[in-house]
Amino acid sequence: MYHYQAADRQLLQDRANQFKDQTRRFLNGELSDEAFRPLRLQNGLYFQRQEPMLRIAVPYGLMNTTQVRQIAAISRRFDKGYAHVSTRQNFQLNWPSLEYVPQILEELAKVDMHCIQTSGNCIRNTTTDALAGVAHDEIIDPRPICELIRQWSTLHPEFAYLPRKFKIAVSGSADDRAAIYAHDVGIALQERAGELGCRVLVGGGLGRTPVIGTELVPWLPIKHLLSYLEAILRVYNALGRRDNKYKARIKILVRAMGIDAFRDAVDREWAGLRNGELTLTAERLEPLQKAFSPPAYKTDLPPTEMHSNPIFLRWLSRNTHEHKQPGYRAVTVVLKGHGSAPGDVTADQLDFLADLADDFSFGQLRTSHEQNIVLADVEERALYRLWETLQQHGLAWALAGSLSDLISCPGGDFCSLANARSLPVAEAIHQRFDDADYLFDLGPIELNISGCMNACGHHHIGHIGILGVDKKGREFFQVSIGGRQGNKAAIGKILGPSFSADDIPEVVEKLLVTFVHNRLPEETFIQTYDRIGITPFKEAVYASATH
Repeated sequence: MYHYQAADRQLLQDRANQFKDQTRRFLNGELSDEAFRPLRLQNGLYFQRQEPMLRIAVPYGLMNTTQVRQIAAISRRFDKGYAHVSTRQNFQLNWPSLEYVPQILEELAKVDMHCIQTSGNCIRNTTTDALAGVAHDEIIDPRPICELIRQWSTLHPEFAYLPRKFKIAVSGSADDRAAIYAHDVGIALQERAGELGCRVLVGGGLGRTPVIGTELVPWLPIKHLLSYLEAILRVYNALGRRDNKYKARIKILVRAMGIDAFRDAVDREWAGLRNGELTLTAERLEPLQKAFSPPAYKTDLPPTEMHSNPIFLRWLSRNTHEHKQPGYRAVTVVLKGHGSAPGDVTADQLDFLADLADDFSFGQLRTSHEQNIVLADVEERALYRLWETLQQHGLAWALAGSLSDLISCPGGDFCSLANARSLPVAEAIHQRFDDADYLFDLGPIELNISGCMNACGHHHIGHIGILGVDKKGREFFQVSIGGRQGNKAAIGKILGPSFSADDIPEVVEKLLVTFVHNRLPEETFIQTYDRIGITPFKEAVYASATH
């Protein structure tokens, strides 16, 4: 894990002091709302429906237990005793009062954390696979590259006020688990004849105009990565639209220019950068790679005979993942369940998870795109004891990858942009499908819910996507199917007219019944959809549904 240096810590303290003065001036009436807005946004502070929301950066989803315990303490002292894991692997506080935010930033800085560039028209938190560094199919550990991008992009003076927000994702595995096709720039790390490089995608994104990213370059030596990213950002900064925020993302620019013309523009810009100071040398990369060296794995572990408890075995098959180190597995702790918003975690649970990470996983844990927590380095022989401990604290849900492991934004309960309330729909689905045997038999199904077209719940790339829409002041929900992330990323197709919130659990059930009726042995939901198409699902849903 990368450890902040003196320069990093000084930057965080200076930033906290700066925002403290800006907040004082705003509260005293010396700064207008318009003047304060860009200042607070670049410190991760939104003015939401009820209270401000503060977004805490978790670079590439990796945290140590000191940081986790500090978030727990902050949530008790300044919030309502819980935090929320977002789809971009960050933490959010939903109830901090504005006057306390400078103190929160100071407390975060004490443990090398911050809220810098978690909002605003800048380069946001770089994300990656929650199994980075341990995945059995990993080609290259993406975390050093993510850290490199973090250092380059933090408070970059040229890219502080881009036409719109800019998101980068990095994958280092054969299977893309970082959703790189749905980002402004997606980076797929590769290795050729011992040389590290990458494939670069551009122009992906969701929101009002969902687009799957397009290949910009099939192979780029890693030494040129920062200079090439700089060239991409310069072209976007110069040519991206600023007259209409709905047409300001880089995906709109790429579509307007065409990929070939955009590539030519990047190459022209890159010609003056490619062999300059941004060129990455082995000496510059080596310290970062050492920062992510494997922990002190035990290499003499005896073969493990798993406990025969059937409930444990189900959790083992659902919530643990093959590890590149023999004798270890990665464990997903699902932050879903009845009465809890997807991704919400209490301060007590955070402290408990920190204790688990200290006991079982070298003092580190990760946040995931699916709004869960991952303990990446658990000995196989300790899995049953870990599971028993999770059970005692209500966190042993064997739901990972199932329908109930759904993704949802906070929706209209918190967000002032939302058209509809996402969380009651998520809870209704949990209540309707609470049979673990049924969920297990259905296999992997990704269900994503967004409260508006901003698509914070990534509904476009869910196997089943649910979008909140406004119909003359009433909340309705549009349903799509067939979306997916990964190497064959696709945008889901809309079934048809939207439904009321009360209809959604029945609509989902009809989709599942259609799947079960048509599936072949061992076939997943998305495989059945690809084989039979959307028509049988549409016919089943609208045969008797009201909308």
